[in-house]
Amino acid sequence: MPDALNPPSVFSPLAKALLDGFSEGVVVFDPQGKVVYANSQAREALASLLEPSDDAQSLMPRLAAMGGRLRPIRVGSLELGEAMFIPGLEGPTTLADRERDAIVRSLDSHGWKLAETAKHLGISRTTLWRRLKAYGLHRDGRSRWGGTKPGVEQSA
Repeated sequence: MPDALNPPSVFSPLAKALLDGFSEGVVVFDPQGKVVYANSQAREALASLLEPSDDAQSLMPRLAAMGGRLRPIRVGSLELGEAMFIPGLEGPTTLADRERDAIVRSLDSHGWKLAETAKHLGISRTTLWRRLKAYGLHRDGRSRWGGTKPGVEQSA
């Protein structure tokens, strides 16, 4: 069953970072009901519930019993599958906050090297630079609001 929660992903690194940034667990199913992605929160929530005989189809009722909300994934009229959102811990609630947190985590892990971060996220350096500008993030760790990037303390 671990393969059902760790399948090969069809998502870009940025999409994975966004899904992993959710405070809720997110399990994405393709149109046939096969699990195509589960973020780290979903994998943690499901680790204790899974049994070796489980299959991906048996997950939906269990997730619903945990308070999961099933939502269709569509592009226009094209059905791409469904996503189940499992209630989780406190955290960013808007997509912009999740994206900002995902970018900051990636920047921190790459020493704020923009080229490496952009490559890891699967976006261009220009796109990353625009996101940094939009979120008020700067290389020196200060936001335009005077704060510092998460995890960095100001020196006296």
